[in-house]
Amino acid sequence: MDVKNFTYLLLLLGLLVIPPAFGFKNQLRFFARLKYLLPSIVFSGAIFVLWDLRFTELGIWSFNPEYVTGVYIRNLPLEEWLSFLVIPYLCVFIYEYLNEKLARFEKPNFFLAVSLVLLVIFVLLAWFARQKLYTFFTFFLLSIYFGYTIFRNRFKQHLTKFYLTWLISLVPVLLVNGILTALPVVEYNEIHLLGIRFFSIPVENFFYHFLLLIMNITIYEYLKKQRFF
Repeated sequence: MDVKNFTYLLLLLGLLVIPPAFGFKNQLRFFARLKYLLPSIVFSGAIFVLWDLRFTELGIWSFNPEYVTGVYIRNLPLEEWLSFLVIPYLCVFIYEYLNEKLARFEKPNFFLAVSLVLLVIFVLLAWFARQKLYTFFTFFLLSIYFGYTIFRNRFKQHLTKFYLTWLISLVPVLLVNGILTALPVVEYNEIHLLGIRFFSIPVENFFYHFLLLIMNITIYEYLKKQRFF
């Protein structure tokens, strides 16, 4: 096994280095809330893994064996499974960190308006790109879940920190994604994409990440508020 076979795994481990850099006090508070994060990771992870498995079977994307360890569960590399644990963990940490550091910065009405505009855009993209499977399913599922989140109206108070988290998390997550798509570790069938890339990253990946993040944070906040355990 060559060193480059650990590329994907090392990139994920690099993301795990970020939370400890933000201080031990914040870590303790966050660790106490992991019991609310784990169910959200399991729920969202199940959806994304099924999606991942099916798209891999259809050849919409594939994984370059030169950059993974060769450990597979079903048809997915171990690293891909781990990504649905590592990325939500990192992003929810950023979210909680912002809640602490920017507690007074709240613009719920502004971000609700932004959300409504985005929802219309997501619906239109799903409709007009319905022949492109990756684009369609990304924006179709996003429209359903995001629409439910907006109109249920219980998440409005958290929208400010959600959007800030999404924007900030794009830096480390998409740095990793940029490496994954540039080498490439993950290869895409262009027939199923809009064909718009930010450097080497398909534009769909930004909103795939958006959906993963909104799922995890909404479930996390619901469980934290209800305090089932």
